[in-house]
Amino acid sequence: MGTPEAPNPAAVVVLAAGEGRRMRSARPKVLHEIAGRALLGHAVHAAAALAPEHLVVVAGHGRDQVREYLGGLASELSRSAMLAIQDEQRGTGHAVACALDSLPALSGPVMVTYGDVPLLDAATLRGLLTEHAAAGNAVTVLTAVVEDPTGYGRVLRTDPPDADPTLGDPNGPITGIVEHRDGTPEQLAIREINSGVYVFEADVLADGLATLAASTANSGPGNAQGEQYLTDLVGFAHAAGRRVGAQRCADPWLVSGVNDRVQLAEIRAELNRRLLVGWMRAGVTVIDPATTWVDVRVRLGQDVTLHPNTQLHGATTVAEAAEIGPDTTLTDCRIGAGARVVRTHGSGADIGAGASVGPYAYLRPGARLGESGKIGTFVEVKNSDIGPGTKVPHLTYVGDATIGERSNIGASSVFVNYDGVAKHRTVVGSHVRTGSDNTFVAPVNVGDGAYTGAGAVIRQDVPPGALAVSAGEQRNIEGWVNRRRPGTPAALAAEKALSDPPGRVDSGAPSDTVSAPTAGCGGGQLG
Repeated sequence: MGTPEAPNPAAVVVLAAGEGRRMRSARPKVLHEIAGRALLGHAVHAAAALAPEHLVVVAGHGRDQVREYLGGLASELSRSAMLAIQDEQRGTGHAVACALDSLPALSGPVMVTYGDVPLLDAATLRGLLTEHAAAGNAVTVLTAVVEDPTGYGRVLRTDPPDADPTLGDPNGPITGIVEHRDGTPEQLAIREINSGVYVFEADVLADGLATLAASTANSGPGNAQGEQYLTDLVGFAHAAGRRVGAQRCADPWLVSGVNDRVQLAEIRAELNRRLLVGWMRAGVTVIDPATTWVDVRVRLGQDVTLHPNTQLHGATTVAEAAEIGPDTTLTDCRIGAGARVVRTHGSGADIGAGASVGPYAYLRPGARLGESGKIGTFVEVKNSDIGPGTKVPHLTYVGDATIGERSNIGASSVFVNYDGVAKHRTVVGSHVRTGSDNTFVAPVNVGDGAYTGAGAVIRQDVPPGALAVSAGEQRNIEGWVNRRRPGTPAALAAEKALSDPPGRVDSGAPSDTVSAPTAGCGGGQLG
């Protein structure tokens, strides 16, 4: 029979009260982000997955920012986390005591973890709970063996004579934990470190914190930091004859904390590597993992291809067989199956199946492109619905518009949506052909099947099937350059051309005459 799974904990306490001075930041350390989620968010997600009866975050520095962040996280977690305040940073033991003061009396296992250990996942925490229950421990410590344990607390065990003194016996009883600053040379040679993550039986935790507070009041903290160490509770439990065990974490990355921006970058890169490995094994092609970044909430379909220099942020989803990049950044976008998005910056946009976007497109929130549609080069779209099969190929701004299906918007068009006070909407029907360099002054409607001429300024509604033109008739004022710009390169070129016009046919038309208009016949469209 396998080891039975542990019950859900009575409480999980996430410690996040430290100032994080080494970050050199006005932002609390635990609110710095990796992979689209704050360090604290990663920790709280892992804790919430254990379904504890109580979930408590202890904050001190930047408490208002932490409170605001937790409020936004509640909907994502479908539960809230209680905030406990540690007014004075007097150590980890004092921080946990602040958390317990905000809770009713507890019974059963209580887990303590940290808000700056973002790779620590729910499976590892669940394994620690399971070991705690299976071994009947009063305290269970999550440990790891690392090459360089500098700065970490060392795990002290009662080891057999033949045990490696730097590793200890993984099955040997734990007698205590010593912090790096307080260790002897022999203790500092130990490479098994305390991750700072524990499971306590609730009564052992309460009694240990009371003992710690009393001993500190009577004789001082007794350590280099002058703080109440939660690690002391391990020694208290051992001295009281209670069983103290450990679960060794085989992957030291999972217990790696963040103290400065160098470590933040290292852990960000490692988390991104793991995310990409997971997606590649699920059927996604990543051409260059070194330049591809995805957030934890991103979802990718089978046979998606991510080209170099692609960043996918927030809750972006990419359906099967779509291609993204190169040089593309998408945040909270939805990309349909088989779509192609290249050299594009987008946020809050929906792209239909088989559609094409870019290069050099800008998708702002509310941009929606239908199936097999096209948003082309140097096109910006904001808060607009572009129907299936419709093309906006070049050099165009589409803002606050609705465009039907199978229409074509000519190059260099502008949807003028703002009158200086309010935004207005333009509606263009289906199977419409608009000329290049059009300006649509909202609010205005262009009916199904209508055409507009090149250079048209559309200020009034266009009926279905109509041709709209607004440009005046063209006039050619001959000799203007020679008269008004004599001696310029343009004048000299004109003189030469007029003196020897190749293949010229004299029409006999007088100067300043007007030709019949042709702009209104759909001319001037590109793409």
